This record gives sequence, structure tokens and C-alpha cells, in this order.
Amino acid sequence: SAMAAVRDVEIDPEGTFKYILVRLQRPGGGEQRDIVRGTKAAEFHNHIFEKVNPEMEKLGYECKCLGGGKIEHNSKDKKIRVFGLSTGYGKADHSVTVEILKKEYRDYEITWSDDKK
Repeated sequence: SAMAAVRDVEIDPEGTFKYILVRLQRPGGGEQRDIVRGTKAAEFHNHIFEKVNPEMEKLGYECKCLGGGKIEHNSKDKKIRVFGLSTGYGKADHSVTVEILKKEYRDYEITWSDDKK
């Protein structure tokens, strides 16, 4: 399906940056899944959503931001830490984010916390 063509995770390879958890859904219900997007290029969480939303609409999905936070990605030590929250969207369910990240980064140690920094 076209939904399978959408990558679960697109995050920067290194550094600490904002991320959002986004739910994709076919209009009128049916198939849905959650994806993770994060980048240092985004000063605010909504900048990420503003980029993802039109891309997904072209593919025929409705997007809903489920919340955000920050990701600390250390590719050298193969560690990812998920924490923090988005002022605009609220805190994403980091445990869900971690499960999605684990699919992509199988050999990583991935943790989350409600810490702000």
C-alpha cells in the first residue's frame, strides 16, 4: 500500500532536535499508523508538521500531530534518548515513539523520560 511506502522514521543522524509523532489516516477511517519526524532544521515543532502535512496529503492521508518532544541522537554510541515536550502540541507518548524508533534502529539503545532537558 502507499502507506507502506511512507517511512516510519525520518530523523537527523546526529544531535539533539525537536520531533513530532504524527498519525496518518485514510480519510473516512480505516488504515492508520504513526510516524516519527524530527530535525534540527525546525526551530519549532509546527515547522516539522508544516513540512510533513502537505507531503502526506499528496499521498492521500490526513495527518494529526499527536504531540512532540526532543530526540538526542548519538550515532557513534548507538543511543537515542527521547524526552521533553512541545509547547504547541503537548507531549507525545514517548513510549510509542520509542517502539517506532526500535523498528528502524534495531541495534540501538533507546530510552525515554519525561525530563525537560
